[in-house]
Amino acid sequence: MTDEDQSNCVIWQSGDVPVSPRFDDPYYSLENGLAETHHVFLDGNDLPARLRPGFQVAELGVGTGLNLLALALCAQTAGVEGVRYTGFEAYPLPKEDLKRALAPFQEVAPLAWALLDAWNPAGFEARIGPLTARMIVGDARQRLPEWEGAADAWFLDGFAPAKNPELWESDLMTEVGAHTAAGGSFATYTAAGDVRRALAAAGFEVQRLPGFGRKRHMSVGRRP
Repeated sequence: MTDEDQSNCVIWQSGDVPVSPRFDDPYYSLENGLAETHHVFLDGNDLPARLRPGFQVAELGVGTGLNLLALALCAQTAGVEGVRYTGFEAYPLPKEDLKRALAPFQEVAPLAWALLDAWNPAGFEARIGPLTARMIVGDARQRLPEWEGAADAWFLDGFAPAKNPELWESDLMTEVGAHTAAGGSFATYTAAGDVRRALAAAGFEVQRLPGFGRKRHMSVGRRP
């Protein structure tokens, strides 16, 4: 199997949980992917309390788009329009796999249809509920330095650092810091020491908090 073929494959575990054979890691929690997103990425960035028109969220690792949809639902429930989302993804899923991966999450079903309509593995920009969402395809180590935006909140959701070290390199974390607005934040499920140190060196005040489910810890941080 070539790298290109492998990047487009999904293994289905525990029913409909997608697992990447490239990284040997699930795209979301086996326990409850949407609950994990709320705990780690929304609560970890103090959302929806900080949302406002023009608020910019950026993500490393779009995956199934579940975090994007949870953000859209969060903004919709809070009645906040004009939130912006930019995700960086090296290996976009085929649309049929995306559809199957999102099917269990009925809470975001109407928004999921909008995402599926817009989905293009080459990248897209579209309206998803109250969000303006954009997916930038390619290696984040090259694409993030080219980005002219500055995030108010980061979702750092690559596969596990031990399995996907490229998305957690210190140089990339430095770029995350450089593309963060003053007072901006990050949240991630990982509490790996190398990642926390790299984010601290990038200018964040880093904290370790209780993780989701069986994960003991996660990490959050804020730029002064």
